[in-house]
Amino acid sequence: MIATHPATPHPDVETTDPRYKWIALSNTTLGMLIATINSSIVLIALPDIFRGIHLDPLLPQNTSYLLWMMMSFLVVTAVLVVTFGRLGDMFGRARMYNMGFAIFTVSSIFLAITWFDGSEAAIWLIFWRVIQGIGGAFLMANSSAILTDAFPADQRGLALGINGVAAIAGSFLGLLVGGVLAPIQWHFVFLVSVPFGVVGTVWAYLRLRDTGLRRRARMDWWGNVTFAVGLIAVLVGITYGIQPHGDHSMGWTSPMVLSCLIGGGSLLAAFVAIETRVPSPLFDLRLFANRSFTFGNIANLMSSIGRGGLQFILIIWLQGIWLPQHGYNFEQTPLWAAIYMIPMTVGFLVVAPVSGALSDRLGTKWFTTTGMLITAGTFFALIVMPVDFTYLPFAIVLLLNGIGMGLFSSPNRAEVMNSLPADARGSGSGMMATFQNAAMVLSIGLFFSLMITGLSEHLPSAMSDGLTANGVAAAQADQIAQLPAVAVLFAAFLGYNPVEHLLGTHLTSLPQAGQDALTGLDFFPRLISDPFADGLSAAFTFAIVCCLIGAVASLFTGGRRTEPESLPRNAARSHSSAGADLAAATHCASSETLPELIDEPTRHP
Repeated sequence: MIATHPATPHPDVETTDPRYKWIALSNTTLGMLIATINSSIVLIALPDIFRGIHLDPLLPQNTSYLLWMMMSFLVVTAVLVVTFGRLGDMFGRARMYNMGFAIFTVSSIFLAITWFDGSEAAIWLIFWRVIQGIGGAFLMANSSAILTDAFPADQRGLALGINGVAAIAGSFLGLLVGGVLAPIQWHFVFLVSVPFGVVGTVWAYLRLRDTGLRRRARMDWWGNVTFAVGLIAVLVGITYGIQPHGDHSMGWTSPMVLSCLIGGGSLLAAFVAIETRVPSPLFDLRLFANRSFTFGNIANLMSSIGRGGLQFILIIWLQGIWLPQHGYNFEQTPLWAAIYMIPMTVGFLVVAPVSGALSDRLGTKWFTTTGMLITAGTFFALIVMPVDFTYLPFAIVLLLNGIGMGLFSSPNRAEVMNSLPADARGSGSGMMATFQNAAMVLSIGLFFSLMITGLSEHLPSAMSDGLTANGVAAAQADQIAQLPAVAVLFAAFLGYNPVEHLLGTHLTSLPQAGQDALTGLDFFPRLISDPFADGLSAAFTFAIVCCLIGAVASLFTGGRRTEPESLPRNAARSHSSAGADLAAATHCASSETLPELIDEPTRHP
């Protein structure tokens, strides 16, 4: 048996140290921000990373490196957050969170010092991205639970809203940071996390403490194994399902993919059966008897599926089509794609904290429902928008999309966390993060599949006609046109012009005018615009359906929140206003010196 001991009693947090909840908020917000920045920073930096390690990601033998460079962090966090949240419930959330910060920082150092090239460098980077994902899972699993312990119910919407801003805004800011740093030196993409990681680790060790409940429990080994292996198998199957197999443009009929999906699904079914029989389950299925927890997680799952694929499609749209058509070289498109997506980040950053604070007083369901409906409307607007759009309407739609997601995110997170009993906040937070991160991977697979389906229908004929019109022999043009659509999609995603790569030595046999036309900024974007529009329409229609399901699920969550019966004694009393407490904390913090911080008693029980 792995037993835990009750948390060492602490003095009343609010009475002896009114600043603690703000310290917890600022540190966990830094942790979530840096973790989610690193979940997306690599996406925009992939062209520079592969150029830096001298590896062509479009060669068939290198496609797996490309996929796992993108997906490894997301897969690991999706699989481990529930387990790590459970460990936080058993051994202390602050302790597990602090360990996660340390692991994350060490892995960032090893990623930044990559000194070799080729496939060895790709394997090294993927390995340390997995380790970085382990650290990120510790941070994601325990941050919400730490805040829920530290804040009273009437301020949790504000706290979780600010933390949620960091969690989702980080995924947008990562694109901008990666776009700025990668062209300068790709190592900086990983090095930028190191100083923040060192500060966050030391700060968490000195200042965070466990104020929540712990309980004695057995480790649910069978549940952990079946859940981890089953979810990994499903996510691996989704990852390889978007690669071509035999004569098929995708790999969903591949024996390996089918084995992963069926075998993983069977293990997850066995996991559910196990969880109903063990005394201390990894997934406490009794929590789903709570309406707010169940429907809040359904809404969160649907929102994450819609949001996850959006980033990828916008990157493809901007890097592969719109920016080259407007005179940007392919090498410049990663940075400018991030810049042109800023309105979405601004909308989210402005609205999410406000909606969280207001939902503390007004309830959550109308914020979350309205947010999902606005987001669905923006997906429809993107469908009807021409591929070669005018930027101002596009920016307004992105701003509204960010506003919609901001209205939804903070109140949804607060609703789910407030529905949990105090001794299940770690595992409940981990379950919520699992749904969110697994949905991101699922979204990428689904959106890519829908995009590839749309491209496969019309791209071969468009490619063949375009090549022959510029002097390529018909036989060669037909051969190139039959190449898998996923290669063209990855090329657009990476901001590459793949025509030169596809033609190879055939290009030099063409007249100079033909070479210039085929490798210029206009040919490839114009070639894939119509097929891309078909795929975009299918993918965003699916996203609209997800958002509408999320809106309906949000209507079934609770109204005004009440303090759960099992909250700790010192958290269930009257509190001063958030503004007054924050002002007091700021005043106290401004007069506190570093030696006084260091001389305080040890923070961990």
